[in-house]
Order: sequence, then structure tokens, then C-alpha cells
Amino acid sequence: MWTRLGTVAQLLQMSTDSPARAVVVRAVPIELAQFIKFSGLAESGGQAKQLITEGAVSLNGVVVTQKGRKLAVGDRVALNGQTLIVQLA
Repeated sequence: MWTRLGTVAQLLQMSTDSPARAVVVRAVPIELAQFIKFSGLAESGGQAKQLITEGAVSLNGVVVTQKGRKLAVGDRVALNGQTLIVQLA
């Protein structure tokens, strides 16, 4: 079960602490919430949407709160101390 990990500032600071990991998707664009769920950073789509709404997710270094934001190849998503890069299969 998901638990609150800290303030948004703490989450974003942690996102710079680890190397980026490529996540391969079959097609782009992909919605931000779908990408977070697919990558395994959220247990459900609802949890992914909640994290985005709370401002705990950054896209290319900028905090985003739009759940349906479309991602493209090369976009960098940071959450919970991890940075993910969108790559196409």
C-alpha cells in the first residue's frame, strides 16, 4: 500500500539522487499517469493520478499536475527518488 513519503520538495530533491532509468513503451504519446503506472512507480492508475495531482511528479525538471499530459520519446519523469526516460520499443 502507498504511504506518503514526504513533502513535494523532498520528493523532487530525491529525484536527483539516482541515475535515470529508461522505460520502453510501445507507442507515443503516452499519458503521464499511464507511464507512471506502467513503470511500476505506482501500484494503480488512481495512485499515479493522486501523485500527479499532489505535485509530486516532475517532467523534464518542471512540476506537473496535469494527469493526462502526453509524453514523448526522451521525456524525463522524476518521482520518489527515481528518474525515468521515455523510450520507444
